[in-house]
Amino acid sequence: MAVFTPVTPSQLDDWLQNYDLGDVAEFRGIASGIENSNFFLTTTHGQYVLTIFENLSATQLPFYLDLMRHLASHGVPVPDPMPHRDGSLFAELNGKPATIVTKLEGAPELAPTPAHCIEVGQMLARLHLAGRDFPQHQHNLRSLAWWQENLPAILPFLAGDQRALIETELAHQTAFFGSADYASLPEGPCHCDLFRDNVLFAHTAGHVRLGGFFDFYFAGVDKWLFDVAVCVNDWCIDLATGVLDPSRVDAMLRAYQTVRPFTPAEERHWNDMLRAGALRFWVSRLYDFHRPREAEMLKPHDPGHFERILRERVKAAPHPATR
Repeated sequence: MAVFTPVTPSQLDDWLQNYDLGDVAEFRGIASGIENSNFFLTTTHGQYVLTIFENLSATQLPFYLDLMRHLASHGVPVPDPMPHRDGSLFAELNGKPATIVTKLEGAPELAPTPAHCIEVGQMLARLHLAGRDFPQHQHNLRSLAWWQENLPAILPFLAGDQRALIETELAHQTAFFGSADYASLPEGPCHCDLFRDNVLFAHTAGHVRLGGFFDFYFAGVDKWLFDVAVCVNDWCIDLATGVLDPSRVDAMLRAYQTVRPFTPAEERHWNDMLRAGALRFWVSRLYDFHRPREAEMLKPHDPGHFERILRERVKAAPHPATR
């Protein structure tokens, strides 16, 4: 969500002529994130987020935007894309595809408790079930094939023990992804990036209420267990060490399974999927750190964070998910 493509007030005014959103009251860039250019937009009709897509093409966008509309129509709190006057959910701005979505209520909770994890676990399961009848299909673009393709570009920057870890883990995941058990795992549209800063909470009268999930632009069809593992690897850990917090893990997994219980194969391969989730983000953060793109407000994440998480998951004895 760094600003790679600036937008002037006059450019914004001209572009908004094709939307029924009223007049601009406020417009400012969002500094966090590293993939797209994002801006908070307030108009006389409401509050929105404008996103300019730096990597996704116009042919890829319908999956993400239509998925968000589908989930919203099924009661999942997600940003709802606003239609252009021609009916499309995006339009070109400064030579790149862009969209406007509704702004959700609340703020991120960066120090989550088990109560927050319960809210996230239940809603993630609802999201998975709501996506079962979504007709479009696009694989998770940051899955195994992407790791294999991009690993050679980052290996020269790694120390010997790091290289050994990442190559060994990639071999482990290649074998896991090729197994019959992996093929049997239930799948469907997944968020694939449900970190603490992609969820909003509203606090009213001492009650924690989920405001919604956002930033769906890494979404794809994947194993539901992968989505849960990515979530647990962020929401349920000590950030300094990557060690899992049993109380938060238990809260999230139990809450998820009140909506959708795990299959026996999912239980058996829980630790394998935690490792897959850690590898995915270690590879991408290494790539972003060592092969950065220029951006007006770019803040690359520390790749060492997911190295620590992966080392913790690898040394952990395999264990089933909590039921």
